Amino acid sequence: MAADAAAGRAGVHADEPIVRLRHPGRWVAAAVLTVLLAMFVNFVATTEQLRLDLVVGYLFERSIMIGLLVTIQVTVLAMLVGVALGTVLAIMRLSDNPLLRGVAGTYVWLFRGTPILVQLLVWFFLGTVLPNLSLGVPFGPELLSVSTNTVITQFVAAILGLGLNEAAYMAEIVRAGIGSVDHGQTEAAQALSMSPALTYRRIVLPQAARVIVPPTANEVISMLKLTSLCLVIGLPELLTTAQLIYGRNFQQIPLLIVASVWYIVLTTLLTFVQNRIERRTSRGVLGASHRRSRFAIGGR
Repeated sequence: MAADAAAGRAGVHADEPIVRLRHPGRWVAAAVLTVLLAMFVNFVATTEQLRLDLVVGYLFERSIMIGLLVTIQVTVLAMLVGVALGTVLAIMRLSDNPLLRGVAGTYVWLFRGTPILVQLLVWFFLGTVLPNLSLGVPFGPELLSVSTNTVITQFVAAILGLGLNEAAYMAEIVRAGIGSVDHGQTEAAQALSMSPALTYRRIVLPQAARVIVPPTANEVISMLKLTSLCLVIGLPELLTTAQLIYGRNFQQIPLLIVASVWYIVLTTLLTFVQNRIERRTSRGVLGASHRRSRFAIGGR
């Protein structure tokens, strides 16, 4: 009866024209954005001080390319240190051993509680309080000794400062990802006599990757931009190289635009890779949800 009544009401209004819902706010917003874009284009085109010819000329300049390569190297190596150590710290924080939990918790507390700029400077100036790095018997003779400044160069200080700081954040990301895996998976692995290390490597971490990958990709993009802080220790990465150039020709804004263009290019590429990886890691989940939705709609 209810279905017949609904069909009757639909038949009564079937001949009435369909009136589109108006959205005047969209047109106003589009007009405002168009005006702002036109003002920006006009500013860029008419402001001679921007020196766009200089921007184009320095975009592929040799020293800029070398600085860009250093930026990429620092980003990759620091993230490798952060992901590897962060995974170990996450497993330690989930351990039943209170000593391991305490050590991992203290590490995360210390490195998240101090500014990354301070950590970079500490590693760079470590040689002032620890002139030599020694290897030998505790409280006994030294077997090997080397100057700290020889080992911890600007590049190494950047890797240690950025990588060890990143490990504290990755530890929380990995811990959240591991926590998202059903505990029954671990119990099933134990029932099959799998070791804890094998369980994490074959069962837990692959399933946790779906939760870990998106924030990790964001951390890579953040790390790319955090490399600019290496300016304080004089590492010739992208921003430092741009600063050295405009320190000679006093063209600050054009050289900063050059650096910004390369940061945007790298960020765009990383975002594309991030989207591909996310689709791949979520493929099984999306496929299952799609099948469930089709089953619910079709009835069989």
